[in-house]
Amino acid sequence: MLKEVIATRFITPLREGGSLPGLVEADDLAAYVLKFTGAGQGRKTLVAEVVCGELARRLGLRVPRLVTVELDSVLGLGEPEQQVQDLLRSSGGTNLGMAFLSGALGFDPLAFPVDRAQAGRIVWFDALINNVDRSWLNPNLLMHRGDLWLIDHGATMIWHHNWPSAEASAARPYDVSDHALARFRPDIAAAAAELAPRITAGLLDEVTAEIPDAWLTDEPGFDSPDALRRAYAAPLLARAAVIHERIKGAE
Repeated sequence: MLKEVIATRFITPLREGGSLPGLVEADDLAAYVLKFTGAGQGRKTLVAEVVCGELARRLGLRVPRLVTVELDSVLGLGEPEQQVQDLLRSSGGTNLGMAFLSGALGFDPLAFPVDRAQAGRIVWFDALINNVDRSWLNPNLLMHRGDLWLIDHGATMIWHHNWPSAEASAARPYDVSDHALARFRPDIAAAAAELAPRITAGLLDEVTAEIPDAWLTDEPGFDSPDALRRAYAAPLLARAAVIHERIKGAE
């Protein structure tokens, strides 16, 4: 399971993206970007962050370390902005933290070169998880100490917002024409040959086991957190072998 920490201080809201994450300090004295259960799509966004972030890590891609963060809603009482107060108050309990990469720069495809192999691995991975939020306008990539890091996977696996249509949704093609790394001529075929065989039922069981039970309860149509975990794994396992054939706009 993900490491558990307790938020001890809310430092500041981070006004990037639509979910208004915050920077917190935890009881391990580390700083984390906090993603709230009370924001946006709620806990489903956090589930997507865990599944995709931990899967990326196991495939050798760089993702900031993820932890679960226990948040006491009283931390919001001293916040001067009502929106931030409301968010903290509605997010008491288990939230998601992403290790803060101090000094990281937002990725600019015009300023930072990326080789074809690395671009291919990232594009193939985004196709696998159906990431609709890695465009050149909003790359969700960071440069940190000379390395490229992947962040913000909440807008992935869109089929989990409507489970009855998940199979059909997961079978759709993936368009990379606006992808942040499209200009680097990503070697998708080589990435598929390298990464697809590593997507196994066992690996996906390991990844989905990282999701806290608290984010998987009371989902209509599922009688247990483990049943929902299996539902998250199934489309990814099915896509892995064929998604490279369904990528459009890579020319």
